[in-house]
Amino acid sequence: MSSGGDDGFEEYAAARWCHLVHAGVLLGCTPHEAEDLAQATLLRCYTAWTRVQRAENRDAYVTRVLVNGLRASRRRRWWGERPMSRLPDQPADDDHATALDGTDAVERALGRLPRGQREVVVLRFWSHLSVAETADALGVAPGTVKSRLSRALAALADDTDIHDIAPGRHP
Repeated sequence: MSSGGDDGFEEYAAARWCHLVHAGVLLGCTPHEAEDLAQATLLRCYTAWTRVQRAENRDAYVTRVLVNGLRASRRRRWWGERPMSRLPDQPADDDHATALDGTDAVERALGRLPRGQREVVVLRFWSHLSVAETADALGVAPGTVKSRLSRALAALADDTDIHDIAPGRHP
């Protein structure tokens, strides 16, 4: 990238990188897939940076590009099992990811939600988008966002795997 014509893209990309990767993970990607998704999202946004800058809410615009990119990639690929002649390496016991049991529990709980509900929860609570911005990013009506969010929160409240990490919310 050239440093002359990007009008703040590099700073924006650096500031939002971790957020975009984590949003991808919360939307059901593996960490590596989430990094690829974030990179593809930022590439698309770089090529249309003047349009992104004109958007009323840059983060909502970029989030929509991320969600659309994920949906497109899931339509093209088969995500079933792939037979292997030997098992892949197991993660080390001191792996940082294994220390994050709470995060893992939340990711598993989100993974059990239907795609539409998971998208709404991630965009509303992780990306901090309003109901209207979430509706715009997903291409649905605001009422659909509200109903999906209501169902998702009810399902998460009933999920026993995450009760231990929600203070004061034990049955």
